[in-house]
Amino acid sequence: MTKPAILPAPSPANAVVLVVDDVPENLRIVGELLASQYHIRTANSGPRALELAALSPQPDLILLDVMMPNMNGHQVLESLRTNPATCHIPVIFLTAMHDKESEQLGFQNGAVDYIAKPFTPAIMLARVQTHIALKQTRDQLNRQNAWLEAEVARRTEEVMIIQDVGIEALADLAETRDPETGNHIRRTREYVRLLAQLLQPLPKYRAQISDHYITMVAKSAPLHDIGKVGIPDSILLKPGKLSPDEWKVMQTHAKLGAEAMEKAIRVSGRPVEFLQLACEIAHWHHEKWDGSGYPDGLVGEAIPLSARLMALADVFDALISVRVYKPPMPAERARRIIATGRGKHFDPDAADAFLDNYADFLSIAARYQDSFDDAPNLGEHDIPPELYYANLPRP
Repeated sequence: MTKPAILPAPSPANAVVLVVDDVPENLRIVGELLASQYHIRTANSGPRALELAALSPQPDLILLDVMMPNMNGHQVLESLRTNPATCHIPVIFLTAMHDKESEQLGFQNGAVDYIAKPFTPAIMLARVQTHIALKQTRDQLNRQNAWLEAEVARRTEEVMIIQDVGIEALADLAETRDPETGNHIRRTREYVRLLAQLLQPLPKYRAQISDHYITMVAKSAPLHDIGKVGIPDSILLKPGKLSPDEWKVMQTHAKLGAEAMEKAIRVSGRPVEFLQLACEIAHWHHEKWDGSGYPDGLVGEAIPLSARLMALADVFDALISVRVYKPPMPAERARRIIATGRGKHFDPDAADAFLDNYADFLSIAARYQDSFDDAPNLGEHDIPPELYYANLPRP
């Protein structure tokens, strides 16, 4: 990270002091005393003071008489403090009143100091210098903090972009082992995002599915099949039905992916939220609601929510897309398979959200379709069921 810029300290000579008093002689005396060190503005009434306080450059300090006709100093101060444009300007009261109640009221309303009339020039200069220095130091700190916040935001955005590019590259690397999947990772990412958004308003999910969670689970989804890099080509790319032994090897991609994510988390030395979700998704996205899935035979809500969302997204997209072992299935038939799998293969809530918003999932499939020959099959025509293995895709 580049070293933060050191902003130049403001010069006291550039400071603006607004003097407010209804007596012209008082304005003249104070103005002459301060004019050699500061830019002076004068106002002979409360309303005029408020006008000048709002002008750019704004005053660095206001010397405000308390006893003025029509609008007294306390009323002026109250107006200054309630206006976001002037509430930060320090105010010193100039007053011939010496009662404690008046002083207390002034400090309660936000005055920073009192100078009694008739004032001693040395005391006036010292207090003005002190509050000008405090104001300019505070302004410099605010500018420095604003710069640092902007720099942190910029660097954070850079890190997020690098992270997203890294995720996309890893996912694409996994998909190069299975080239017919094309835009599968992009479609499934958006299916998962949409499913999470649809479940978010339901009472049982409000505590878990925040906007941040939706962002993170969508970010993690492309890594669901990262474990396929460990599956031999002879199995991964086999055009025919897998033998029982080959099927066992194929199933190991879930644990291989989870182990890769777990290692990445250990190397980082700290929890990384999207990697933890990616680990869940990679490990358990082939689990089924009824416990008949793999690798651990988890049942119902024992399956992490992220993996339940991915399970539906992955199966739907695999059904309607070209695979080395099958042509694309018509989307309407895939929809019926999802409906049949509700409460068996798929989380009932996720399945309901999919079925109730089916057209939105078709829109995603169309938006991220592959080349014409490999595009998801969104048509309505039927295909003989013998072309599918129990109408479900391979992992």
